[in-house]
Order: sequence, then C-alpha cells, then structure tokens
Amino acid sequence: MSLVLDTAAQDLLFREARTANTFTDEPVTDEQVQAIYDLVKYGPTAFNATPLRVTLVRSAEARQRLVDLMSEGNKAKTATAPLVAILSADNEFHEEIPKLLPSYPQAAGFFTERPVREGFAGMNAALQAAYFIVGVRAAGLAAGPMTGADLEGVRKEFLDDDHTPLMIVNIGKPGEAAWYDRSPRLSFDEVVTTV
Repeated sequence: MSLVLDTAAQDLLFREARTANTFTDEPVTDEQVQAIYDLVKYGPTAFNATPLRVTLVRSAEARQRLVDLMSEGNKAKTATAPLVAILSADNEFHEEIPKLLPSYPQAAGFFTERPVREGFAGMNAALQAAYFIVGVRAAGLAAGPMTGADLEGVRKEFLDDDHTPLMIVNIGKPGEAAWYDRSPRLSFDEVVTTV
C-alpha cells in the first residue's frame, strides 16, 4: 500500500462512505459537531482564511422553514434527518486574516473589492465544506450534502447579505435503505495527466 492511513480508515472516509438518504432518529449532539469542526479546521486554505460558516438547524420551526425551500426530492430526507447544517461562505472573511495569518496580516488588503472576496470565499469555503463532510464521516456519521434548494431563499431566510449558502448537509446515523448503489468513478488514467 502506498497510503499511510490504515484500510479501515480509508473505507470509513471514502470507499464505504456514501451520501445518506435516510437516517435513524439517534440525535447528533453539539459535542459531536464541535469534535468534527475541531478536526477539520486544520484543513488547508489559501492565506489560512476560514470563510466557511455552519448554521445548525435544530428547532422544528426552523427545520420546516428550510424544508419548504428544498427541492421536492430533498424535502423528506431534510425533514427527518437528526441534524441539518447550512454551509455558507462568509464574504467578509478577510477581516479575520490578521488574526489567522499573523505572519502576513496585510494580506487582508488583497480583498478590498467585493467580487474578489466572493470568488475567494466561495472557493475556499467549498474546500472547507468538503473537509466538513469527511469530518462527519470520521465521526462515524453519514452526511447527505445537497445543493437542490432555493439557495437564495435560504440566504434570505437564515443568513444575511454577507453570506452565500453553498449547500445543505443532512447529518446522522444512516437509516434503513440509506444508500443508492455506488455510481461509477473516473479511473486514474482518465483524470491524471503528466506533462
């Protein structure tokens, strides 16, 4: 094997992990979510920026407001997941760069224009969202990430103009018939080119 990570961990994080479509009713605790974040916050980003924001939807009233904004095929699973998180990009992330990159605090000045900030925030928050999903798997939970929603409605209902929603993630222990069959992936030779 060329990988240092043991086979069981590889399977947990990638080979056996799937997007869950059903969940048990076992709750996901704040402690579990904090452990996930405390692990994945170390994933690399440009300028050590941390634009990802996580909004946990816990109350029944907020859950219903979110379900109403989901695409038809995502409503039932979002209504029944033990925990739902809205992952968004904070477009004002640059204000934290002096704290997060003390060796080069002036890097915050690269982001004075809003379109530049939004592009940077979206790319790096998406990277952090991927870390978050792998972190959910590392906690022994399943993630059901979705973009099938009225994301502008999600922004208006749950966020503000400085945050851009990226995806909704259902989180919990997988339920009965949680998985679809594994879909194919491209092979190494179809993806990797050497120049």
